[in-house]
Amino acid sequence: PKKPPLVQYKAPNLIIYCTGGGVNVPLFYQHRDWGDVTFPTLKFVHKYPGLSWTKVTVDKGAIPYIIGGANIMCPGLTNPGGEISTGLQKGQAVVIYAEGKEHALAIGRLTMSSDDIINKNKGIGIEVAHFIGDGLFQLSEIC
Repeated sequence: PKKPPLVQYKAPNLIIYCTGGGVNVPLFYQHRDWGDVTFPTLKFVHKYPGLSWTKVTVDKGAIPYIIGGANIMCPGLTNPGGEISTGLQKGQAVVIYAEGKEHALAIGRLTMSSDDIINKNKGIGIEVAHFIGDGLFQLSEIC
């Protein structure tokens, strides 16, 4: 069987990559201001949780702020319940999970290396690009 093509849509500040054919489902996207970093959509991450995403975990206290679109502060990653691996580089895309939750709640990029996040423990550690409930998450199909 013939596979559907990957289709590119340009929106303000975003380039969205979708499956082609009859249904155009968003799979990946790029922020125009963030260079060549390609992010998966949350729905794609939820559909394929077994893929080796670069994951971080925030403590429970950060959940309402992230769902409101806030960036993630370093203490949210280093407090009990938070978790970040060493060796991650500044600008790297990460999938953000919450303490005690099964599914990812956001996608973002590191504003500093994970070693700096752990050592400084101050300031914005992850710039959130996409979160549960935002416009891209609510977009189920592009016509």
